[in-house]
Amino acid sequence: MWGGRFAEGPSAIMREINASIPFDKALWRQDIAASKAHVAMLGAQGIVSVEDAALISGGLDQVAAEYEASGVPENWDLEDIHMTTESRLAELIGPAAGRLHTARSRNDQVATDFRLWVRDACEQADAGLAALQRALVIRAGEHAGSIMPGFTHLQTAQPVTLGHHLMAYYEMVRRDRSRFADARARMNESPLGSAALAGTGFPIDRAMTAGALGFDRPTANSLDSVSDRDFALDYLMAASQCALHLSRLAEEFIIWASQPFGFVRLPDSLSTGSSIMPQKKNPDAAELVRGHAGRIIGSLTSLMITMKGLPLAYSKDMQDDKPPVFEAAGLLTLCIAAMTGMVEATTFRTDRMRAAAELGYATATDLADWLVRQANIPFREAHHITGAAVKLAESRGVALDQLPLEDLQAIDPRIDERVYGALSVEASVAARASHGGTAPDQVRLRVAEARVALGLE
Repeated sequence: MWGGRFAEGPSAIMREINASIPFDKALWRQDIAASKAHVAMLGAQGIVSVEDAALISGGLDQVAAEYEASGVPENWDLEDIHMTTESRLAELIGPAAGRLHTARSRNDQVATDFRLWVRDACEQADAGLAALQRALVIRAGEHAGSIMPGFTHLQTAQPVTLGHHLMAYYEMVRRDRSRFADARARMNESPLGSAALAGTGFPIDRAMTAGALGFDRPTANSLDSVSDRDFALDYLMAASQCALHLSRLAEEFIIWASQPFGFVRLPDSLSTGSSIMPQKKNPDAAELVRGHAGRIIGSLTSLMITMKGLPLAYSKDMQDDKPPVFEAAGLLTLCIAAMTGMVEATTFRTDRMRAAAELGYATATDLADWLVRQANIPFREAHHITGAAVKLAESRGVALDQLPLEDLQAIDPRIDERVYGALSVEASVAARASHGGTAPDQVRLRVAEARVALGLE
């Protein structure tokens, strides 16, 4: 490829450090598509003959068929997917293959291919997350009235419904999908035609190639076009945030599946056993989702550090842009699928959840709220009175609603028998009927809205 400039070929070390074909072969579909759009434009503009354009396009189809059937060969002397394809094209159609690279560079070629690949990855993530949302919404609808403890600091706080808890993750995933959509919209400009860094002297039609590849428009600055990897960072940022959410959901299932909680029975298909302890059923899929979040975030950090301080335009450091994105995308796809399967197939032990909700004085806030509403007591004073009631109940080892009325009145005489209507876990969740609250009617409303948004209705 460089024969006119270099008297000697690359050393073995240079050959190995320079070759990217082991990983950038993943771009072969995008490389073929971009090359076909480019040669069609060259033919339309009269830059190459119509006959050569047709010959090149047909040859590219043949190369694509070979890749589809047998994979992409790895010849490190050809360095990358671009030269691998061009070399095979020349073997198939002869010297006309050399016209394909007219008015482009590997710099704008890889920027285009990679952008197309990341755009596809955004769409794949969105489709997977939509499936996870559907699973969450369906299970939330089943459990709109199932009571469980809500936690802060992993300490029992207030009763909530399982449906409300699951819908919290629906909201997280909704934001994740919006981030991938934003990233996709921002990256949907075509670098093709920017050439090495300065544009080209050939009368190309960049709008034509942009349209053929589904881009909204061509990029506006050739220097930026070949050196920009913001689109990959945008994807990794969205993937990292998504992985954080999946990790949180995975951790919930890990905790809930433990014997002290016993809130769920995880599906056998997403669990493993022990080589020595026959009784074990380990939540390995959830633990790996939790662990993979670190690797996905690491991929983001890796590319950010690679891009830090690079001068315009293209530098060879940027060859290291693809491995972290490819790794993160593969891991994210697995994590989304694993958590979708877990939500769909897990058995929720609502009896254990409800029993746990009655422990830890989860209705204490309801007593304070009752004092505010019924006795017109300022909330801070009501908080203090409730704290005294909790202390008394704790000393006796009983629930709040098991304290005799005379004991409650000894703490504050303004308490009367109506208070017991506010101290059950059912009354507690029913009272939280503010917009977005845990009351079953509110949960059912949010589920209904989500079903419409997801096309389930």
